[in-house]
Amino acid sequence: MRLVALLLTFLLAAPAFAFISPDEVLPDPADEARARAITAELRCVVCRGQALDESEAPIARDLRMIVREQIVAGRSDDEILAFLTDRYGEYVLYRPPFTLTNAALWLAGPVLLLVGGGIAFGFVRRRAAAPGPEGTVLDEEERGRISRIMEE
Repeated sequence: MRLVALLLTFLLAAPAFAFISPDEVLPDPADEARARAITAELRCVVCRGQALDESEAPIARDLRMIVREQIVAGRSDDEILAFLTDRYGEYVLYRPPFTLTNAALWLAGPVLLLVGGGIAFGFVRRRAAAPGPEGTVLDEEERGRISRIMEE
């Protein structure tokens, strides 16, 4: 029970870990919540795999400010994401859309899983079909050699 309470405490405190300075916060709570939701979809272009809100890099601060400026300017979420994607590429998106240019990245995992599973399945089938040591029969010459080795 204590472990569950501890985990819930950490989950509820997760937004507090975001690296947002007070001068970045919008005065309207609804706009600020919208800005946080948009930046949750974005990654820092400098810090590999780090969320935009968690990054201390100057470019991350600039991107957070751009998102907030775009919100104040009245742009929609899709327009803001399109603006940032046009400027920084699809890398800035945590969930890029499936396109022909990134199809290899989307399909590589499932294809490798299927290939690996096929190889493992074939290995297991061959191993099961192979005759075991109890299925081999020794001829007279081999029995004689073994008995000579055992006597030595």
